[in-house]
Amino acid sequence: MIDLVVLYTDRLDECHAFYSGLGLTFQQERHGTGPEHFSTQLGPTVLELYPAGDKPPTGRLRLGLTVCAGHGFAPGNHTVTDPDGRTIALSVTS
Repeated sequence: MIDLVVLYTDRLDECHAFYSGLGLTFQQERHGTGPEHFSTQLGPTVLELYPAGDKPPTGRLRLGLTVCAGHGFAPGNHTVTDPDGRTIALSVTS
């Protein structure tokens, strides 16, 4: 079971807005002296959006997300791209 996925990005605010626009609800966090970032719980999995800083941004990646309708997408399957170019296979339920 995967319990943590961290996406490193140079576009933290844009990615936060994008994933929030899909219906995900994030908490802003900071662990110790680490950078401020965003975190959300997706069932047993935590998804975090971190500023890349001196690390390279997370490159090619395909995520599958299931969200409820009402965020600009009709029920069904959609493919969208986040601000960093990652492919999101989006399943929208009614």
